[in-house]
Amino acid sequence: MTADNGFAGLGLADRLVERLARDGITDPFPIQAATIPDALAGRDVLGRGRTGSGKTLAFGLPTISRLVEQDRRAQPTRPRALILVPTRELAMQVSDALQPFVHVSGLSHRLVAGGLSYEPQISALRRGVDLLIATPGRLQDLLERGAVHLDDVEVTILDEADHMADMGFLPEVTAILDLIPDGGQRLLFSATLDRGVDTLVERYLVDPVTHSVDEAQAAVTTMSHHVLLIDPQEKKALTAQLACRSGRVIIFARTQLGADRIAGELRERGVLAAALHGGLTQAVRNRVLGAFRDNTIPVLVATDVAARGIHVDEVSLVLQVDPPRDHKDYLHRSGRTARAGEEGTVVMFALPHQRGMVTKLVQQAGADATITRTTSDDATIRSLGGQMPSGEPVPDDAWRPILEGRRTQRGGPRGHRGPRVPREGGRPRRSPGPERRPRRGTMGE
Repeated sequence: MTADNGFAGLGLADRLVERLARDGITDPFPIQAATIPDALAGRDVLGRGRTGSGKTLAFGLPTISRLVEQDRRAQPTRPRALILVPTRELAMQVSDALQPFVHVSGLSHRLVAGGLSYEPQISALRRGVDLLIATPGRLQDLLERGAVHLDDVEVTILDEADHMADMGFLPEVTAILDLIPDGGQRLLFSATLDRGVDTLVERYLVDPVTHSVDEAQAAVTTMSHHVLLIDPQEKKALTAQLACRSGRVIIFARTQLGADRIAGELRERGVLAAALHGGLTQAVRNRVLGAFRDNTIPVLVATDVAARGIHVDEVSLVLQVDPPRDHKDYLHRSGRTARAGEEGTVVMFALPHQRGMVTKLVQQAGADATITRTTSDDATIRSLGGQMPSGEPVPDDAWRPILEGRRTQRGGPRGHRGPRVPREGGRPRRSPGPERRPRRGTMGE
């Protein structure tokens, strides 16, 4: 195992290396090879890497390994390690990614996030949790209820700290970090150090070792970037043609209403698409994202905030129907494709009067974008994989089962891309009870 397994030489516990090998994982990503030895040594770590670069295992594996070495169990309501993440969806994905390694190590872990029932979370904390994965808002709620105490936390991890800053979570984050005793290990991962992230580093990390591997801007090198100058009346047709290409497609809209509208228009033209935004309940968002992940729904129309929870491999195209606010949002959107070394395509629509603005934006993002005047079904669209949709509205019965948690038939011909999905519109639905209390930076836009 040692001779051809790159993880074996990093110092991880044998059981973790063996569990990785069972899944065919033997070669660490650059961020993992750089970070894991320092994390195992107890050093504070500042990791700078984009989404898809392997950060979850970079901080999760050494944390689990260190907890095993200490050979003690968590006391009721007192977790031993804490991972803070900005969104529920990301918390779920971190939890899923680490679960096999927590299990094989004989440890316990728990996810606590808004939109999920309080009682199972509180019950698990009472039994004792070695590794706690949390969003700042829900963790602060549980702290106020006395359901969790942070006095025993020895390892603290902040994942996607820049996104937590973007979503207004820094006050909650600092309040939480102030409750954790000094002397423990801190690992902070972020694509950028602006918007207050640098203050977190200075205040809470002690002599950190910095690993800048595959930073956010480096993501643009594994993608092809295209700015399409279009007329307003062509926008719907072009959107449908690009959405009809092979592979998973994510379309970005500026607002919740815009996401609902675009998804509905695509379905009317024969393309199975669903919207993902903060106006949907947590259960519906989970089902829509799950259907996108298993390719039951091949096209997702998302808002910027909701898309922070989308970490799905093999997204072939990101289509930015509305230009983003700035180059950082452009990088965030683009980062949904070309994950983990894959290649991807990024397309942004621009109306004629927006040409100067979008040209500056992609230059600031470090992207080498091709700017082309485009009309529907021309050579440019075909070169990007676009094709004419069927034009036949798909029937209702593949979308409602997904929302309602029932079984549905998978997929359909690519030109038809599945049954029709009625529009998500209407008023945003909220969960009953205490979950209705709004929190800054949860999934609402």
